[in-house]
Amino acid sequence: MNTDQAIISGIIRGDERVLKVFYRDNVRYIQGYILRNYGSIEDVEDVFQDALVVLYQKIKSGLFKIHVPIKTYFYGICKNIWRTRLRKKQQLSTDDNLFENKEEIVDSITIEIENKDREHLYRKHFQKLSSDNKNLMLLYFEGKSAKEISQITGYTEGYTRKKKFDVKKQLLTMIEKDPLYDELRITA
Repeated sequence: MNTDQAIISGIIRGDERVLKVFYRDNVRYIQGYILRNYGSIEDVEDVFQDALVVLYQKIKSGLFKIHVPIKTYFYGICKNIWRTRLRKKQQLSTDDNLFENKEEIVDSITIEIENKDREHLYRKHFQKLSSDNKNLMLLYFEGKSAKEISQITGYTEGYTRKKKFDVKKQLLTMIEKDPLYDELRITA
């Protein structure tokens, strides 16, 4: 039951046990995303069910190829469904004359969601850095100069600059390998 293939097989068969475990293991992530982005608990249930139907249809199509964990793929489906619903909600609100400029509202909500997603992606990979590398970057974020950082860390000033460059490069590489990065790049 741990493998993605077992989950996919269970979804195809409609295995109640597999579906319950899949729900239990994934609903928390979906819920967090939707509640942070103007949704309710009812929205979470609706999006989860709709995404499960989309996943089932993709699997059954025979063209289903996945290069990321099923959990990541499913999360992406849920995010896309929720973004589409937000856009539709804004259009309905605009049609009822509740807002004057729907494009501006939709754009601002979309930008806010994408900024949250980017921040989440950055924080996720920042946490994977070693404690020394995190501390170095935090000192830079505080606005400290290379000279001040070298005094705090005991590194030479030149090594401090080089290490900062290397850490930024390492962080960027981790972020670019994340499947969410490609999705955010496409929407930007």
